[in-house]
Amino acid sequence: MAAWAILHDDNHVLALLKPAGVPSVPDDSRDESALDAAKDYVKHRHRKPGAVFLGVVHRLDRPVGGVLVFARTSKAASRLSEQFRSGRARKTYLGLGEGLTGGREGLLEQWLLKDEARNVSSVVDAGVPGAKEARTRWRVLGVSGGKTLFEFRPETGRSHQLRLAARTLGAPLAGDLKYGARAPLEDGNLALFALRLELVHPTTQAPLVLEAPREHWPQWARLRD
Repeated sequence: MAAWAILHDDNHVLALLKPAGVPSVPDDSRDESALDAAKDYVKHRHRKPGAVFLGVVHRLDRPVGGVLVFARTSKAASRLSEQFRSGRARKTYLGLGEGLTGGREGLLEQWLLKDEARNVSSVVDAGVPGAKEARTRWRVLGVSGGKTLFEFRPETGRSHQLRLAARTLGAPLAGDLKYGARAPLEDGNLALFALRLELVHPTTQAPLVLEAPREHWPQWARLRD
């Protein structure tokens, strides 16, 4: 865990930066997950005997890096989970798209249908059985070499929502072969980064803003500079 940046650590909340390529929770690969590493950190940092409790309140896809939060108590887990379910947790992402888009900012409203067997989502018409509404606020932060640096603020939490938003805007995320990218990234991940989370602390009720320091941004995000 030494190489992982810890953003916040108190009796109820632990926030860290998950590297791209690491699963949020254990999966079939048996690779160490962010949850495994976070439990190990808590055990050693706080000298916890026995099993360490950490509640999973949200996740990042394996090829996506950035701000990830765990709850250190069951009460915090319940309250934080409700913030994510209700949309009160405000999320901001950076994404690098292959191509250019018309306009500079907007609100993209779509209906998405998930194919669980293939783990792929598609944009469909409203009213299609099983489809869920997805709302994404976006703006362009920079353009260079035929690529677009986006800021995404999802107002819903649908599967692959931001990946489909980038494709719909005409600039699929770099490395995202599933949704239209021309070539993979060298590390096999996606040019999508969870930059910031804005929450309410589950016990103090104070605003809790968790943001990745600039030195931890992926190299492709420096297009903004």
